[in-house]
Amino acid sequence: MTITRSLLLMIFLTATVWSHSDAAEQSRPLIVAHRGLLRHAPENTLANFRACLELRLGFEFDIERTKDDHLVCIHDSTVDRTTNGTGKVSELTLSQIRELDAGSWFDPKFADEKVPTVEEVLKLFAEYRQYEVLIAVDLKAGGVEREVIQLAQKHNVLNRLLFIGRTISDPTVREQLKQASKDAECAAVANNADEFPKALADTNASWVYFRYLPLKEQMEAVYSAGKRSFIAGANVAGNTPDNWRYCADVAMDAILTDYSLDLRQMLKGMQ
Repeated sequence: MTITRSLLLMIFLTATVWSHSDAAEQSRPLIVAHRGLLRHAPENTLANFRACLELRLGFEFDIERTKDDHLVCIHDSTVDRTTNGTGKVSELTLSQIRELDAGSWFDPKFADEKVPTVEEVLKLFAEYRQYEVLIAVDLKAGGVEREVIQLAQKHNVLNRLLFIGRTISDPTVREQLKQASKDAECAAVANNADEFPKALADTNASWVYFRYLPLKEQMEAVYSAGKRSFIAGANVAGNTPDNWRYCADVAMDAILTDYSLDLRQMLKGMQ
Protein backbone atom coordinates (compact mmCIF):
# COMPACT_ATOMS: atom_id res chain seq x y z
CA MET A 1 0.00 0.00 0.00
CA THR A 2 1.41 3.40 -0.95
CA ILE A 3 1.96 6.21 1.53
CA THR A 4 -0.94 8.17 0.05
CA ARG A 5 -3.33 5.24 0.32
CA SER A 6 -2.14 4.62 3.85
CA LEU A 7 -2.80 8.25 4.66
CA LEU A 8 -6.29 8.15 3.18
CA LEU A 9 -7.08 4.99 5.11
CA MET A 10 -5.86 6.60 8.31
CA ILE A 11 -8.06 9.64 7.71
CA PHE A 12 -11.12 7.53 7.04
CA LEU A 13 -10.48 5.61 10.26
CA THR A 14 -9.85 8.66 12.44
CA ALA A 15 -12.40 11.14 11.13
CA THR A 16 -15.82 11.25 9.55
CA VAL A 17 -15.23 12.00 5.90
CA TRP A 18 -17.54 12.74 3.01
CA SER A 19 -17.81 10.36 0.13
CA HIS A 20 -16.75 11.62 -3.30
CA SER A 21 -20.41 12.17 -4.18
CA ASP A 22 -20.79 14.41 -1.14
CA ALA A 23 -17.62 16.27 -2.04
CA ALA A 24 -18.93 16.93 -5.52
CA GLU A 25 -21.75 18.94 -3.93
CA GLN A 26 -19.37 21.11 -1.88
CA SER A 27 -20.55 24.69 -1.54
CA ARG A 28 -19.23 27.80 0.12
CA PRO A 29 -17.21 28.31 2.11
CA LEU A 30 -14.37 26.48 0.41
CA ILE A 31 -12.08 24.70 2.86
CA VAL A 32 -8.34 25.35 2.72
CA ALA A 33 -6.26 22.96 4.80
CA HIS A 34 -3.37 24.82 6.46
CA ARG A 35 -0.14 23.25 5.19
CA GLY A 36 -2.37 20.40 4.10
CA LEU A 37 -3.76 17.91 6.58
CA LEU A 38 -1.04 18.79 9.07
CA ARG A 39 -2.68 16.92 11.93
CA HIS A 40 -2.71 13.69 9.90
CA ALA A 41 0.48 13.79 7.80
CA PRO A 42 3.78 15.66 7.48
CA GLU A 43 3.03 19.20 6.38
CA ASN A 44 3.92 20.51 2.94
CA THR A 45 4.49 17.09 1.36
CA LEU A 46 3.08 15.49 -1.77
CA ALA A 47 1.52 12.62 0.19
CA ASN A 48 -0.33 15.16 2.29
CA PHE A 49 -1.46 17.28 -0.65
CA ARG A 50 -2.62 14.33 -2.73
CA ALA A 51 -4.75 13.21 0.21
CA CYS A 52 -6.30 16.69 0.37
CA LEU A 53 -7.13 16.59 -3.31
CA GLU A 54 -8.50 13.06 -3.17
CA LEU A 55 -10.83 14.32 -0.45
CA ARG A 56 -11.66 17.40 -2.55
CA LEU A 57 -10.06 19.78 -0.07
CA GLY A 58 -8.00 22.80 -0.96
CA PHE A 59 -4.73 23.42 0.83
CA GLU A 60 -2.18 26.11 1.64
CA PHE A 61 1.52 25.72 0.94
CA ASP A 62 4.67 27.75 1.52
CA ILE A 63 7.49 28.73 -0.84
CA GLU A 64 11.18 29.18 -0.09
CA ARG A 65 14.18 29.45 -2.44
CA THR A 66 17.25 27.19 -2.33
CA LYS A 67 20.87 28.23 -2.62
CA ASP A 68 20.86 27.26 -6.31
CA ASP A 69 17.63 29.16 -7.03
CA HIS A 70 15.07 26.37 -7.00
CA LEU A 71 11.65 26.94 -5.43
CA VAL A 72 10.68 24.41 -2.79
CA CYS A 73 7.65 23.86 -0.61
CA ILE A 74 8.56 24.27 3.06
CA HIS A 75 7.20 26.46 5.85
CA ASP A 76 10.29 27.36 7.85
CA SER A 77 13.39 29.20 6.68
CA THR A 78 15.40 26.19 7.92
CA VAL A 79 14.97 22.46 7.35
CA ASP A 80 15.51 21.64 11.04
CA ARG A 81 11.93 21.16 12.23
CA THR A 82 10.43 19.19 9.34
CA THR A 83 13.34 17.06 8.10
CA ASN A 84 16.26 15.08 9.50
CA GLY A 85 18.68 17.78 8.35
CA THR A 86 19.83 21.16 9.57
CA GLY A 87 20.51 24.49 7.96
CA LYS A 88 18.83 27.35 6.16
CA VAL A 89 16.94 26.54 2.99
CA SER A 90 18.68 29.46 1.30
CA GLU A 91 22.09 27.95 2.11
CA LEU A 92 21.32 24.44 0.83
CA THR A 93 21.11 23.24 -2.76
CA LEU A 94 18.08 21.45 -4.09
CA SER A 95 20.10 18.25 -4.29
CA GLN A 96 21.04 18.53 -0.62
CA ILE A 97 17.45 19.19 0.41
CA ARG A 98 16.14 16.29 -1.67
CA GLU A 99 18.40 13.91 0.23
CA LEU A 100 16.56 14.72 3.44
CA ASP A 101 13.71 12.75 5.01
CA ALA A 102 10.71 15.05 5.39
CA GLY A 103 8.34 12.46 6.81
CA SER A 104 9.80 10.47 9.70
CA TRP A 105 9.66 13.40 12.13
CA PHE A 106 5.87 13.13 11.92
CA ASP A 107 5.51 9.34 11.83
CA PRO A 108 7.83 6.49 10.72
CA LYS A 109 5.25 5.41 8.12
CA PHE A 110 6.15 8.56 6.18
CA ALA A 111 9.87 7.78 6.07
CA ASP A 112 11.65 9.09 2.97
CA GLU A 113 8.93 11.56 2.05
CA LYS A 114 10.74 14.43 0.32
CA VAL A 115 10.56 18.20 0.40
CA PRO A 116 8.75 18.86 -2.89
CA THR A 117 9.53 21.51 -5.44
CA VAL A 118 6.86 24.07 -6.17
CA GLU A 119 6.56 22.68 -9.68
CA GLU A 120 5.83 19.22 -8.28
CA VAL A 121 3.05 20.66 -6.13
CA LEU A 122 1.48 22.51 -9.05
CA LYS A 123 1.85 19.50 -11.34
CA LEU A 124 0.04 17.39 -8.74
CA PHE A 125 -2.72 19.97 -8.45
CA ALA A 126 -3.12 19.96 -12.23
CA GLU A 127 -4.24 16.33 -12.02
CA TYR A 128 -7.26 17.51 -10.00
CA ARG A 129 -7.98 20.83 -11.69
CA GLN A 130 -11.51 19.73 -12.59
CA TYR A 131 -12.54 19.94 -8.93
CA GLU A 132 -13.57 23.16 -7.24
CA VAL A 133 -10.81 23.58 -4.71
CA LEU A 134 -8.76 26.62 -3.78
CA ILE A 135 -4.99 26.52 -3.29
CA ALA A 136 -3.50 29.28 -1.15
CA VAL A 137 0.11 30.14 -1.93
CA ASP A 138 2.19 31.63 0.89
CA LEU A 139 5.12 33.47 -0.68
CA LYS A 140 7.76 33.42 2.02
CA ALA A 141 10.80 33.92 -0.21
CA GLY A 142 11.18 37.29 -1.88
CA GLY A 143 11.42 37.90 -5.60
CA VAL A 144 9.68 34.69 -6.67
CA GLU A 145 6.48 36.20 -8.01
CA ARG A 146 7.13 35.87 -11.75
CA GLU A 147 8.59 32.37 -11.44
CA VAL A 148 5.58 31.07 -9.54
CA ILE A 149 3.18 32.67 -12.02
CA GLN A 150 5.03 31.06 -14.92
CA LEU A 151 4.92 27.63 -13.28
CA ALA A 152 1.21 28.01 -12.59
CA GLN A 153 0.59 29.00 -16.20
CA LYS A 154 2.68 26.08 -17.44
CA HIS A 155 0.42 23.65 -15.57
CA ASN A 156 -2.78 25.61 -16.26
CA VAL A 157 -3.72 26.14 -12.61
CA LEU A 158 -3.27 29.88 -12.13
CA ASN A 159 -7.01 30.50 -11.93
CA ARG A 160 -7.27 28.22 -8.87
CA LEU A 161 -4.48 29.87 -6.85
CA LEU A 162 -4.82 32.62 -4.26
CA PHE A 163 -1.64 34.43 -3.28
CA ILE A 164 -1.30 35.12 0.44
CA GLY A 165 1.68 35.31 2.83
CA ARG A 166 3.72 38.43 2.02
CA THR A 167 1.15 39.23 -0.63
CA ILE A 168 -1.55 40.27 1.82
CA SER A 169 0.47 43.01 3.54
CA ASP A 170 2.96 44.17 0.88
CA PRO A 171 1.46 46.17 -1.99
CA THR A 172 4.69 45.78 -3.96
CA VAL A 173 4.28 42.00 -4.01
CA ARG A 174 0.70 42.37 -5.22
CA GLU A 175 1.84 44.74 -7.94
CA GLN A 176 4.59 42.35 -9.06
CA LEU A 177 2.16 39.44 -9.22
CA LYS A 178 -0.31 41.46 -11.29
CA GLN A 179 2.49 42.60 -13.59
CA ALA A 180 3.45 38.96 -14.11
CA SER A 181 -0.18 38.14 -14.95
CA LYS A 182 -3.32 40.22 -14.75
CA ASP A 183 -5.09 36.96 -13.86
CA ALA A 184 -3.16 36.49 -10.61
CA GLU A 185 -5.57 36.36 -7.66
CA CYS A 186 -4.18 38.41 -4.76
CA ALA A 187 -5.51 39.11 -1.28
CA ALA A 188 -5.16 42.23 0.87
CA VAL A 189 -5.37 41.88 4.63
CA ALA A 190 -7.81 43.44 7.07
CA ASN A 191 -6.56 42.65 10.57
CA ASN A 192 -9.51 44.49 12.08
CA ALA A 193 -12.55 46.54 11.10
CA ASP A 194 -10.51 49.74 10.88
CA GLU A 195 -8.34 48.21 8.15
CA PHE A 196 -11.26 46.87 6.14
CA PRO A 197 -11.86 49.92 3.89
CA LYS A 198 -8.25 49.98 2.72
CA ALA A 199 -8.19 46.25 1.98
CA LEU A 200 -11.47 46.49 0.10
CA ALA A 201 -10.24 49.42 -1.99
CA ASP A 202 -6.95 47.82 -3.05
CA THR A 203 -7.00 47.69 -6.84
CA ASN A 204 -4.53 44.80 -7.07
CA ALA A 205 -6.46 42.57 -4.67
CA SER A 206 -9.52 40.62 -5.77
CA TRP A 207 -9.88 39.05 -2.31
CA VAL A 208 -10.17 40.51 1.19
CA TYR A 209 -8.18 38.46 3.73
CA PHE A 210 -9.92 38.74 7.09
CA ARG A 211 -8.15 38.12 10.38
CA TYR A 212 -11.30 38.86 12.35
CA LEU A 213 -14.97 37.92 12.09
CA PRO A 214 -16.45 40.56 9.78
CA LEU A 215 -19.88 42.08 10.08
CA LYS A 216 -22.51 41.00 7.59
CA GLU A 217 -22.52 44.54 6.19
CA GLN A 218 -18.79 44.29 5.47
CA MET A 219 -19.31 41.00 3.67
CA GLU A 220 -22.03 42.61 1.58
CA ALA A 221 -19.58 45.39 0.69
CA VAL A 222 -17.06 42.79 -0.48
CA TYR A 223 -19.52 41.23 -2.88
CA SER A 224 -20.87 44.59 -4.04
CA ALA A 225 -17.29 45.44 -5.02
CA GLY A 226 -17.08 42.23 -7.06
CA LYS A 227 -14.53 40.71 -4.72
CA ARG A 228 -14.25 37.53 -2.66
CA SER A 229 -13.54 36.79 1.00
CA PHE A 230 -10.99 34.62 2.81
CA ILE A 231 -10.55 34.20 6.55
CA ALA A 232 -7.60 32.92 8.56
CA GLY A 233 -6.08 33.39 11.99
CA ALA A 234 -7.01 32.54 15.55
CA ASN A 235 -10.76 32.82 15.01
CA VAL A 236 -10.89 29.88 12.60
CA ALA A 237 -7.53 28.04 12.71
CA GLY A 238 -8.47 25.89 15.70
CA ASN A 239 -11.51 23.70 16.25
CA THR A 240 -13.96 26.61 16.42
CA PRO A 241 -17.37 25.43 15.14
CA ASP A 242 -19.26 28.51 16.31
CA ASN A 243 -16.95 30.79 14.32
CA TRP A 244 -17.01 28.48 11.30
CA ARG A 245 -20.80 28.50 11.39
CA TYR A 246 -20.81 32.29 11.53
CA CYS A 247 -18.53 32.42 8.49
CA ALA A 248 -20.86 30.14 6.58
CA ASP A 249 -23.88 32.21 7.61
CA VAL A 250 -22.34 35.44 6.26
CA ALA A 251 -21.28 33.69 3.01
CA MET A 252 -17.52 33.69 3.49
CA ASP A 253 -15.87 32.29 0.35
CA ALA A 254 -13.01 30.36 1.97
CA ILE A 255 -11.70 29.36 5.40
CA LEU A 256 -8.10 28.45 6.24
CA THR A 257 -7.92 26.05 9.19
CA ASP A 258 -5.87 23.33 10.87
CA TYR A 259 -9.10 21.33 11.36
CA SER A 260 -10.32 20.97 7.80
CA LEU A 261 -12.02 17.60 8.30
CA ASP A 262 -13.94 18.85 11.32
CA LEU A 263 -14.96 21.97 9.42
CA ARG A 264 -16.18 19.92 6.49
CA GLN A 265 -18.24 17.67 8.75
CA MET A 266 -19.83 20.71 10.34
CA LEU A 267 -20.67 22.23 6.95
CA LYS A 268 -22.18 18.95 5.84
CA GLY A 269 -24.48 19.09 8.86
CA MET A 270 -25.65 22.56 7.82
CA GLN A 271 -26.83 21.43 4.38
